[in-house]
Amino acid sequence: MTFIKSTFLVLFFSMNSFAFGQEVTTYYLIRHAEKETTDPNNRNPHLTSKGKERAQEWKTILKAVPFDKIYSTSYFRTQETATPIAEERKLLIEAYDPRKLYTDSFVKRNLGKTVLIVGHSNTTPVLANKILENETYPQINDSIHGNLYILQLFDGKVTHQLLNIE
Repeated sequence: MTFIKSTFLVLFFSMNSFAFGQEVTTYYLIRHAEKETTDPNNRNPHLTSKGKERAQEWKTILKAVPFDKIYSTSYFRTQETATPIAEERKLLIEAYDPRKLYTDSFVKRNLGKTVLIVGHSNTTPVLANKILENETYPQINDSIHGNLYILQLFDGKVTHQLLNIE
């Protein structure tokens, strides 16, 4: 099943980035994988073993996507979710503040690039909506870890889709 999902992503990416002959900026947005919840006072927990497995699954699912940049908040759980992909691609994970991410300078720095952004249940759909300039996506329930938002910007337009990779 993962092979089929990965193949679908490759086809989606290929069709949209080359068919239009335009400079395309593509954002892949995911939420961090499952975090440790045994200590409710710990605001910066690590991933659980299931979360580490999911991070590896994201690496497999997104294997064919040619990322230029990877962004993550500075929390352990988002960094640990991004790490398998970053290590495989030999890319640095750039930390970001989710309240200040989608700025004019961020847009200019990533123009024409393919970018992975790892966030949280309360920041990932907000970022997608900010890119779309409307409230399309609701906040993610805390039990959801398999949403993949794909947003592409070209010629002043934005295309988007939400896949659930569970």
